[in-house]
Amino acid sequence: MTGFTTNKSADGLNRMSTLNEEYLRKLLSQINDPHTGGDIVSLGWLRGLSIDGANVSVNLRAAYPIDGIRESLLRSISAALEADANIESASVSLDWRVVPHGVQGELKPQDQIKNIIAVASGKGGVGKSATAVNLALALRADGARVGILDADIYGPSMPRMLGLSGQPETDGNRIIPQLGHGLQVMSIGFLVEEDTPMIWRGPMVTSALQQLLTETNWQGLDYLVIDLPPGTGDIQLTLAQKVPVSGTVIVTTPQDIALLDARKAVQMFRKVDMTVLGIVENMSTHICSNCGHEETIFGSGGGQSMSEEYDVPLLGKLPLAMQIRADLDIGMPTVVSDPDSELTARYREMARNTAAQLAKRPRNLDLNLPQINVLNT
Repeated sequence: MTGFTTNKSADGLNRMSTLNEEYLRKLLSQINDPHTGGDIVSLGWLRGLSIDGANVSVNLRAAYPIDGIRESLLRSISAALEADANIESASVSLDWRVVPHGVQGELKPQDQIKNIIAVASGKGGVGKSATAVNLALALRADGARVGILDADIYGPSMPRMLGLSGQPETDGNRIIPQLGHGLQVMSIGFLVEEDTPMIWRGPMVTSALQQLLTETNWQGLDYLVIDLPPGTGDIQLTLAQKVPVSGTVIVTTPQDIALLDARKAVQMFRKVDMTVLGIVENMSTHICSNCGHEETIFGSGGGQSMSEEYDVPLLGKLPLAMQIRADLDIGMPTVVSDPDSELTARYREMARNTAAQLAKRPRNLDLNLPQINVLNT
């Protein structure tokens, strides 16, 4: 069960005899968010508090979606407060709100999109698209409004993975995204036949990406997940120069060859001033479909060592399981097809870690407000 941890010292706080606001704030500052490790006061969760004798009320607001763990967090934080000898009862309210976070360079936020999260990999075949779609669905399962943009122009896979087909409708000169399991979805795969190759040069590909992003009628998204093609080429450079990205997630496998390319991806995004939120180690273990035995057939520890080398979090370790592939083939990703499974739990933990890391980033205060000119008359 997910819960808060505390590191309060009995020699410190419990020697205080008077329950006041300062005491309660110090007590709250010893309670840590399980997905960032930071305390809830320094993270800005505290919205208000009141004290009535030995009874306290605390109003908290998380900066990332927590619908799936709200009740367990409430129980944990209430228990942590009531464990203090000076507190008889604790009433805790906890909600969440996603705000826009800083992007690279001088770019401004995209209209109707608070945050763009790019999912990237240094090479193909590491399960990047499977990770991206389940990340998006896991964020939605925790209450967020989420879209996904399939930016892999040469190999679009989102229509098949989400069980969608047919051309999207339009509203004037805007494209209406299709809906797949609650996600707003756009892909070049909606505009061409599934077996039609995209024989395009780089400038055509980057132009298509910009059109798919800016001419789609996205509606009030907390997060837009962009599934990038593998590598560090034209699309990645266009993204860095023209698309306001709040953070990137690098997907790799434990193999040394995959890690070599993943390191290049981290270095590239850092050079173009894009935040790397963390590493996802996919195919971390293999789960036998017959007996359930789990083993590290591709090696172990690669994602952890890479996260330590580049000082970025390891957001999650996902297994190689036949169910993940089978679910995607029928257009029902695992987070949707088997919401109570251990596989889904891993995806949701990874998604919460990703959103929590983004929540630690500075807010984007450029809200595209109109300029006001004051004239002396």
